[in-house]
Amino acid sequence: MKKVLIANRGEIAVRIIRACRDYGVQSVAVYANADIDALHARMADEAYGLDGDRPADTYLHIEKLLAIAKQSGADAVHPGYGFLSESAAFAQAVIDAGLAWIGPSPQAIARLGDKLEARKIALKVGAPLVQGTSEPAKDAAEVLQFAEQHGLPIIIKAAFGGGGRGMKIAWRMDEVAELYASAVREALAAFGRGECFVEQFLDKPRHIEAQVIGDKHGEVVVLGTRDCSLQRRNQKLVEEAPAPYLSDAQRQRIHQAAHDICAEVGYEGAGTVEFLLSGNGTISFLEVNTRLQVEHPVTEQTTGLDLVVEQLRVADGLPLSIHATPAPLGHAIEFRINAEDVGRGFLPTPGPVTRFDAPSGPGVRVDSGVRAGSTVPGTFDSLMAKLIVTGSTREQAVARARRALAEFEIEGVASVLPFHRAVMQHADFVGADGFKVHTRWIETAFANDLAAAMRAEPQPDSSLVRCAVEIDGRRVQLGLPALLLQGLAGAGGAVSATPQAPAPADEAAVTAPISGNLHAWKVQDGDVVQAGDVIAVMEAMKMEMQVTAQRAGRIALQAEAGSYQAAGACIARIV
Repeated sequence: MKKVLIANRGEIAVRIIRACRDYGVQSVAVYANADIDALHARMADEAYGLDGDRPADTYLHIEKLLAIAKQSGADAVHPGYGFLSESAAFAQAVIDAGLAWIGPSPQAIARLGDKLEARKIALKVGAPLVQGTSEPAKDAAEVLQFAEQHGLPIIIKAAFGGGGRGMKIAWRMDEVAELYASAVREALAAFGRGECFVEQFLDKPRHIEAQVIGDKHGEVVVLGTRDCSLQRRNQKLVEEAPAPYLSDAQRQRIHQAAHDICAEVGYEGAGTVEFLLSGNGTISFLEVNTRLQVEHPVTEQTTGLDLVVEQLRVADGLPLSIHATPAPLGHAIEFRINAEDVGRGFLPTPGPVTRFDAPSGPGVRVDSGVRAGSTVPGTFDSLMAKLIVTGSTREQAVARARRALAEFEIEGVASVLPFHRAVMQHADFVGADGFKVHTRWIETAFANDLAAAMRAEPQPDSSLVRCAVEIDGRRVQLGLPALLLQGLAGAGGAVSATPQAPAPADEAAVTAPISGNLHAWKVQDGDVVQAGDVIAVMEAMKMEMQVTAQRAGRIALQAEAGSYQAAGACIARIV
């Protein structure tokens, strides 16, 4: 390959650009309107606009991506993670266009991406598994029947997808139907398919995964384990490698199962096999992510292997650089630096980043997709950067993490840094009295008394005004930021108004807690509601959030379902 189109954005696009340079190939970035000045668009050798704002019109638009690959002369496509990275249809379309696909075969993606098929493969090779349905549930009644037969809790999971979207845990019978409907909605929105299946849910399990790499010559190698138990809304926040506090037998069981599942499908490229580990030692296969993981740097730090360069090597037909599971080189911990307000239940806070001072020093790595002056759009994932800290031991890695997190300063948007600092001091994670973190630890055991951040700055208008212009006799399409044109229009003698005192708070107003889409109303205009009632569902950065009534009274709806609402906008009034 000579030139790689990166069908993604943010920090993973930047990560791939750097790997391309190390490998000696050129990189082509693509960008949504809001990302025209993003770091990945600036850093790539070439960058092309996708002419849109929503994921469906940009990073999920296969025809646009392939057209840009042809226009730029790219001969390979790297999908990163998320978006189309686990789409067998996209992989096949890339191959049919005569391009190299940097990932597993479309057949492997289809077999392992279908979680029900993956379960059958896991059973065939003898991997550990809990009880679950063998086919997608037809309706909520079938889910209820499974819960009655096998007991609660159960987990409802999208059959096609990952990243925690379309995944709901039911603890009570009276919530099963609504959670099933919610999982289907999320799956449809995120993956275009709403099929969901059901499994027994292991209460308070750890999330353990194995990193796998395979080549085109039939070799599959397990590179080691990671612990990814610190999650909120099924989205990981902290990951570490190797997974601590495992017995040799547990580690070997996980390694063997991961190898056998991937070998069964002739896996090529990087992939992750995920498992749950209950408090009583039960291991259960969860799923296979047929792509590079967000947390791949901790494996890189503890193996000395550049996983993205290894992906490029595999796509070029070269054999693996490593042929056996390596002994870990110390211990590494990764912190996802999301634009979220931990004091408001990890609400996403898109907006401009006015300050971004990252830490450095021994054992510190920062993979970032933003810098000071960047904007975090509300239409995409909230991940800004990843802090990866490495030490010769877990204890040293924790000590360095405390130092690095204390140095990290971000302003303009809220971030999860306060949470990370608190976790690094928490006995449950540090493990002085045993490792007590599990996948629901944040919701159940972590006393979130962290202060809410200052309200983020309003998100700037990211739209582009497009027009045709002629440059040296050639017609080209020009896109100018709307904010720039507004500034030019107002530059001819605008008079600043006298500052006004802030208006008193409207106690009757129901305001949008986040910037996002008002997915659905749960009440009718004129209904009587009680304080705490769920009145609406909003969707932001791929996750659903409930809006509750702040007082009792009669509700008057002020916004339409399906509309985009800025954080703080009045969507209803309760009088």
